Amino acid sequence: MLIKDTSSQTTDKNIVLFPKTLDFYQIQLTVMLENERYAEAMNLLEFLLQCQGQDQRNYEEWAALLEWLRAAFPQYISADDNNPVSEEEDDIESEEDLARQNAKNKMAEDGDYANKLLRILKDEPLSEQTMLALDQLAYVDVPSVDDSLKEWIEHSRLHPLLQFRVLQTLRKRGADFHVTLQRGTEKVEVEIETVPLTPEDFPHAVLRILERVADQTEVHEPTLYYFAQELWSQYIMAVFGTSDYRSMLEGDESMLDMWAAALHAAVAESLGGSHNEEEIRTLYGITSEVRFRFEQAYRSIKQFVSGGLGTK
Repeated sequence: MLIKDTSSQTTDKNIVLFPKTLDFYQIQLTVMLENERYAEAMNLLEFLLQCQGQDQRNYEEWAALLEWLRAAFPQYISADDNNPVSEEEDDIESEEDLARQNAKNKMAEDGDYANKLLRILKDEPLSEQTMLALDQLAYVDVPSVDDSLKEWIEHSRLHPLLQFRVLQTLRKRGADFHVTLQRGTEKVEVEIETVPLTPEDFPHAVLRILERVADQTEVHEPTLYYFAQELWSQYIMAVFGTSDYRSMLEGDESMLDMWAAALHAAVAESLGGSHNEEEIRTLYGITSEVRFRFEQAYRSIKQFVSGGLGTK
């Protein structure tokens, strides 16, 4: 997960982390550091330092780590606040080749390596080791891993973001089957080959919803827009394959406006500022014909914010 640089954003600390997602951010930070993704780690730390409601110890640790990273790896600090530099990994295929070779070496050293990774997933509490195991399983050349991951995701109640990471791992492994799993209150069928690997891989309709929010907020409410980006990237992963997700792809322009308005309203409320739902609906041209659907979309996003779309 690439976190956008926030150095040019306001630092009012009026952003509240979603319940049940702080652990995912902490885990993601560990994974970034262990994989030497220092630019992304710095961006994530900058985002976390804008959030409120955490222990003071957390802020002190994040600030100290960010200061150390900036001193140790100045080459990863962006010269342009709006365009953070990425790690010097120009050849993605070479990076994947290195990961595959590393997995091959591990398997040569330990024939039970794949099973050990699977046990970390299934038997141990959610931690940074969970995410690292998934990253490594993407490149382990053991065909039975596909079936093991499929069985686990279909028969376990997992947090929706962890579910999506497993789907991405299967996609990276080249799986060409479908899985049937519980996502929230729905039983959905997902074709692995359709699972996006990056935010840019999501269908254009999904990206256009965020663009509509940008049109209304990017200049005059940059904090709201930044938080909308973060929420939307998490939400679309959590509802991937559900009826809500399909409505974004199958709907017309008014449906995209409706989702944009729902996202805007949900973020405005989460930030704790004053907002007028009627004004937001007017801003996006929400008519009485889609008012009920707007309210459904708004409730779905708010449910995710409150941690109600799945279980760990």
